[in-house]
This record gives sequence, C-alpha cells and structure tokens, in this order.
Amino acid sequence: MKRLALIAGQGDLPSAVLAALQVPPLVCALDGFAPKIAVDQVFRLERLALFLRYLQDGGVGEVIFAGAVQRPNLDPSLFDPQTAQMVPRLLAALGAGDDGALRVVIEIFEEHGFSVRGVSDIAPDLIPPAAIYAGQISDQDRADAIRAEAIVTAMGAVDIGQGCVVAHGQCLGVEVVTGTDAMLTNVAMIPRPAKGLFYKSAKPTQDRRMDLPTLGVQSVVHAADAGLAGIVWRAGDVICLDLPAMQVMANQRGLFLWAR
Repeated sequence: MKRLALIAGQGDLPSAVLAALQVPPLVCALDGFAPKIAVDQVFRLERLALFLRYLQDGGVGEVIFAGAVQRPNLDPSLFDPQTAQMVPRLLAALGAGDDGALRVVIEIFEEHGFSVRGVSDIAPDLIPPAAIYAGQISDQDRADAIRAEAIVTAMGAVDIGQGCVVAHGQCLGVEVVTGTDAMLTNVAMIPRPAKGLFYKSAKPTQDRRMDLPTLGVQSVVHAADAGLAGIVWRAGDVICLDLPAMQVMANQRGLFLWAR
C-alpha cells in the first residue's frame, strides 16, 4: 500500500486534515513556512527533484497539499542539476497567477508518479453541503449573493481572488494579494446604507485539489467587525474549519452563514 504525504503549510487546515486521517502520513513542509503540526521532512523548492526522489524512496504514492504558503525567493546557487532543468517551467509558473502556478506544481508531482488528492477526498466533512447554517436570508441577501458570484467569477477568470463584499448590489471590496482580512478592514471604513455580505468561492477553472478557499471562526469575527450581515459561499467549493464553532459565533454576533 502506497503511503500518503501531507505537504503542510501554515494555518489550521493541516491540523484538520491530519485529524481526519486514520493512518499517519509523512508530513513535509516548504522551508520557511512551518506548520502548526510536527514535520518529518523540510524541503526547498530549489531542490524539488531531490525531494520528489525522497518521497519515491519512502514509498509515497499519494500527496495532499493543505495550508497556506507564499511564493518563496529562489536562491540560484542551491539548485541541484535535476531541479535546474525545471527552472524555466518553475519560473514561468511563479510568474503566473496563483491558479497557473498550482497547476504546474500538480503536473510535476503527477509526472513523477504521485496521485494528488484533494481535501474533499481526505476530509469531506470539512466541505459542508448547501444549507443555511445560521441566521436568516433576506431577498436582498439573495440578490447580493448573485451579484457577488458574478464578481468573483469574473475575478477568477483572470486569476485574481476568491472573495468580495457586496451591499445592495454595490461591490465594496474584492480580495487581492493582501488577503481577506485586509479587504474586510477596508470595508469596515466605508459608509453604506446596508450591511452587505462577504462572498467566497473557488475560481471557475481552478483545480479543486489545491487552494480551496477556507473559512473559520475568525472569518465570522472579521465579517462581524466589518459590519456585515453574513457570509455566503458556494457549496462544495469552500472548506469550513470547525463549522459548529462558526455557527455558535455567527449566532452570537448576529450573522447568517449560507452555503449556496
């Protein structure tokens, strides 16, 4: 039986994935992006070929990526000969948007004989089905959700972001490289006649095995602090870390949670 390797990044997702596994995986992490869980092997992108061989020699046949990483600064002096042959491809990927870069990573792992798994395969309970999980939805909320979906779909087509804020049809903010928290902080300072909602979904063409949007308790707190009425996400596209705790917080802060 082939072993599973968890390529862990930062945040709470690696811990949630690890808890869902019955057999402990080989936990690996990119140098400089230590996760909250214990790591068996640290690797550098400049020595990717050697890392792939390490996985093969260790009997690994499946890989799952979980957690956040930023684009690393590459040191040309550290490239091994095999990885050096991948440099043009890696640089082209790093120069593209996030979606394009992740697709190249998946391709490289698959070309070396690894099956790339998604969170939906390993921990399906982290991706809740369509339902209203807290609060009540108004007709205006439904209209704003439609508008928000159109905005995020358009953003995804050019590989920009996975979230936006809409109030009475007006877009108050979009998620860019600075992230969700920065967007919600800016939204909190905008005078508006209605509270509005925070919408999240995967990009239309992205590979669902990597970089699915993630929501958690802090997402609810930040949305409430921004003065929003609720959070909407596209069902099947978003990971919810500890949904019961999210529901408790949403009820306490008067927000709705809607997997649409």
